[in-house]
Amino acid sequence: MPPPPHPPSVGAHPHGRGVSFRYWAPERSSLTIVTEEGRRLSLTREGPFFTGLLSDAGPGLRYRLSVNGGAPIPDPLSRSQPQGIDGPSEVWNPWHPWTDAAWCGLPEQGQVFYEVHIGTATDAGTFDALIPRLPELKELGVTALELMPVATFPGTRNWGYDGVFPFAPQASYGGPDGLRRLVDAAHAVGLGVVLDVVFNHLGPEGNRLPELTAHTHARRTTPWGAALDFDGPAAPFMRSWVRDAVEHWIGGYHLDGLRLDATHAIHDQSEPHLLEELRERAQAAAGRRPVLLIAEDGLNREHLTRGTADGGYGLSMQWSDDFHHVAHRMVTGESRGYYRDFVGSAEELAHALRRGWVYEGAPSLHYGGPRGTDASEQPPHRFVFFLQNHDQIGNRPFGDRLHELVSPATFRALTALLLLAPQTPLLFMGQEWGATSPFGYFTEHSEQLGRAVRSGRRREAEHFAGQPLRGLPDPQDIETFERSRLRWEEASQPRHRALRELHRELLHLRHTHPALRGASPGAHRVRPLGPSSLELVREGAHGARVRVVLHLGGVLDHRAPEGGAPWLSTEAPRFGGEGFEPQPVDGVLRLEEPVALLWKT
Repeated sequence: MPPPPHPPSVGAHPHGRGVSFRYWAPERSSLTIVTEEGRRLSLTREGPFFTGLLSDAGPGLRYRLSVNGGAPIPDPLSRSQPQGIDGPSEVWNPWHPWTDAAWCGLPEQGQVFYEVHIGTATDAGTFDALIPRLPELKELGVTALELMPVATFPGTRNWGYDGVFPFAPQASYGGPDGLRRLVDAAHAVGLGVVLDVVFNHLGPEGNRLPELTAHTHARRTTPWGAALDFDGPAAPFMRSWVRDAVEHWIGGYHLDGLRLDATHAIHDQSEPHLLEELRERAQAAAGRRPVLLIAEDGLNREHLTRGTADGGYGLSMQWSDDFHHVAHRMVTGESRGYYRDFVGSAEELAHALRRGWVYEGAPSLHYGGPRGTDASEQPPHRFVFFLQNHDQIGNRPFGDRLHELVSPATFRALTALLLLAPQTPLLFMGQEWGATSPFGYFTEHSEQLGRAVRSGRRREAEHFAGQPLRGLPDPQDIETFERSRLRWEEASQPRHRALRELHRELLHLRHTHPALRGASPGAHRVRPLGPSSLELVREGAHGARVRVVLHLGGVLDHRAPEGGAPWLSTEAPRFGGEGFEPQPVDGVLRLEEPVALLWKT
């Protein structure tokens, strides 16, 4: 039997002689493996570790862990939890009949991400159920799935950020084998797969890690619970644990990258910083394939994606909330919460397009102090732009999508800007056809925790809305989850099909036109044309050029570029528009309704 890929430094490790176990538990007096068949293996102390070998065992073995002679618990380092957070752990099978040997991975440039919540993406809510949809996503112009967290969480419905078994794919989604089948199938049709992982905290229900050692969590806190300890007493173990997780997901599941949740809540004063170590470990696990590490960082910290030779961490990309917040305020007028930090002007939007984000050290009302750094030297593709994502929809009180808040013409115009900008675009599942299903916040916690979540959700929603709310969906109610399911049959209806066609045509242009296929600092120009209008110009080799005029309201008289009428209007009938195909009069275009116009050479 060949050695498994990337054997872990801790946890259960199957091999030709049986299953080895190794745990870091310096304060504990004894650890015992208890199998479902009644076998017991007392582990041997080796310094701060406990180790042992269970012969005549292998993948599929179900077991629990007894600490200091106590009642057996699930293994917090388990690679498989087939019966959920309270069931026995299972030794996973690291050997899989992969068929993707020819897959070359994802380069940094040229990506179009499609964020997916596995549980609501299909009626079945499984990895396997998504596989038949992969060819149409590839045809649309998507290059990679970005899966919301799949690490085992309480119950069967959750966003995934409450995970407590960071190595074990959710059983109700299809477990380890289902995830590997999805990744293999995606590679077969030419799509990459990036996974959202949470290394800043663990969920409040079912977290067994502190039973191995009392120092896994730091004294610092995050908005979602205690921070994990990466520079204190448990740092050697915790850093190794996270490095193992990165190797496990990249090597064991052939993933093409990881989206690191809330990196601003990963506290580490060590050298090198944990994030830099994770980048190195991810690339080692990927071998020759390129691998992406994408930060979600609320502080606009440029050094996360700056090269290590220049003192940065060398991550691939960052999410840019600023682009979303400016665009959202511009078209909805909403001004509470983090939207109060933005005025929603064309100049502000142009600034985000020029430099990746808006805040570069200016005081932020929402954050209560200076926020951000200068990122103007960063290549544009290192910023992930979006009009919608799970947070920006699901954290709204009723989970409503942007296209339900603005006119169809406005949504089409913003879509053109997103898909033709030099930054890396991300779509949220169903966005391309204007899905009518909301995306709510849903959980399946125990009764006591569920009451606390329900109450906290109401407080947050009413604070953001600035008023009491009636009919607020209950996160614990299964109907909140069921209403969030995509209805793929909508995509074939005329108005939905027309919006999808706009996405498909713009993405095809993005992938094929020489002015749009790559971008470096200074290769694009943006200027406001009025309070709600701007012009984006992108240039490539041999004089290739794409010019986009975005107009979101009011009246604009704009001198047409040489060549006269635009090549594409987002109000063309084939995109569901009103047939507005402007013709210049004496070289001037008069724009009175929301539209995006495109000229190309």
